[in-house]
Amino acid sequence: MLENDRTFHAFGMEVIVDEPGRAVIRMPVRDDMANGFGITHGGVVFALADTAFAVACNDPDGPVTVSVGADIVFFRSTRPGDVLTAEAHHRVTRGRTGLYDVTVTDAEGAVVAEFRGHARRTDRRLDDG
Repeated sequence: MLENDRTFHAFGMEVIVDEPGRAVIRMPVRDDMANGFGITHGGVVFALADTAFAVACNDPDGPVTVSVGADIVFFRSTRPGDVLTAEAHHRVTRGRTGLYDVTVTDAEGAVVAEFRGHARRTDRRLDDG
């Protein structure tokens, strides 16, 4: 899945952990990821959390699972030069619907944002193209 994810590569993300129901993704914040106030753009933080969510809910041998919704709360700002880490955990699945929580932290471990993603398992397989 990540081989074809242009955002993952363009943002310089790196997979640290990829386990069923859990993922950890790291990303350095670059100058071009800052908003007009000089802080990391919220959309960039969301993209990092969303990527960890996607990795956590997709098993290479399982069906394609997609987001049907997500919420994020920002707790602190970061700046270019910071390194962010998103850790996603599966919470619960009922039928085809799953719930995942993602915590984004800075290099010191301070919580930057909390993301909650709602996933839906499809009938498609990852190798279906």
